[in-house]
Amino acid sequence: MYAIVNIKGCQYKVTENQKVFIPKLKDDIGSKVSFSEVLMFTADDKSFEIGAPVLSKTVEATVLNHVKDDTVIVFKKKRRKGYKVRNGHRQNYTQIEINSIR
Repeated sequence: MYAIVNIKGCQYKVTENQKVFIPKLKDDIGSKVSFSEVLMFTADDKSFEIGAPVLSKTVEATVLNHVKDDTVIVFKKKRRKGYKVRNGHRQNYTQIEINSIR
């Protein structure tokens, strides 16, 4: 059983008891969250329910942790001008565990 759910503009294929990293949520660690934008659902791999645009199902999850991704180096240079800029970026993520798909 799995579902495709829209979370903050990104689509994720989720199953029960799966841990997923999603863009950062403002919820506290240990709190329950639910996502109502379920785009597709299947109980087995033979029959599918596809929403137009969404289904009347919800995905319930628990917030496990707030983490940062690895550093991505942003380097800009213009030749023969002496212009060099080096920046780093770390994206914030929230780790959730999917409890149920209803």
